[in-house]
Amino acid sequence: MPATGDPIRRSRPRVALFVTCLVDLMRPSVGFAAVKLLEQAGCEVSVPRAQTCCGQPAYNSGDKADARAIARNVIEAFEPYDYTVVPSGSCAGMLRKHYQALFAGDAEMAARATALAGKVYELISFLTDVMNMTGVDAQYFGTVTYHDSCSSLREIGLKQQPRKLLYSVKGLEIKELEDSDVCCGFGGTFSVKYPDISNAMVSQKAAKVGETGAPLLLGNDLGCLMNIAGKLSRDGKPVYARHIAEILAMETAEPPLCAPKGGRA
Repeated sequence: MPATGDPIRRSRPRVALFVTCLVDLMRPSVGFAAVKLLEQAGCEVSVPRAQTCCGQPAYNSGDKADARAIARNVIEAFEPYDYTVVPSGSCAGMLRKHYQALFAGDAEMAARATALAGKVYELISFLTDVMNMTGVDAQYFGTVTYHDSCSSLREIGLKQQPRKLLYSVKGLEIKELEDSDVCCGFGGTFSVKYPDISNAMVSQKAAKVGETGAPLLLGNDLGCLMNIAGKLSRDGKPVYARHIAEILAMETAEPPLCAPKGGRA
């Protein structure tokens, strides 16, 4: 249940969901799951229609001009809300950590970027650290393992929060992944620039996932999940993937990533 300490949270906080490109184009069920969880936590949820990419691919490729244009659009779309919540540590990290640097020579936009950054949270972090959610009314009868994505872990500080919520899911068993905090090799444009290095990294990650014996991999960054699940599929391993929000919200009508048609893991 939400805390009642500050004025914003005494009523229903106005939360804007930043959907992310991958969720929008590849896995809309994650967006619906995020909305469901936020509403269960007591939030009034909006999905601004003007939102686009967070600008991370342009930023990481050195295209600062396009990254600034994208960031300006995001700031204008999301600054009216109490909070901006993102079902991705990578995109949340972009909004929180890098927008200010993009506007280093523009005092007004830098101030607006800083103000927005203070209201941006990754989804699981927001539910646990801001809304004080300690569990969910959900069930999933099966074994899972969990991958800690680089941005979530190092930019957002997300480690125990997802596990706290997963432990509350009835019937779910967690098999911890060895080297769960080691990069999977996706890194957005990194996997395109350095495909051989990326493949070596995801090969090691997929092997570790397989060693757990869990048939389902969870995480909170869709890029990582698609990368690892894709490698497992190419290797013929019957291990599939879901975003953690799908399990917590019981939004599992969509088959897991890389599962055969009709697969229900």
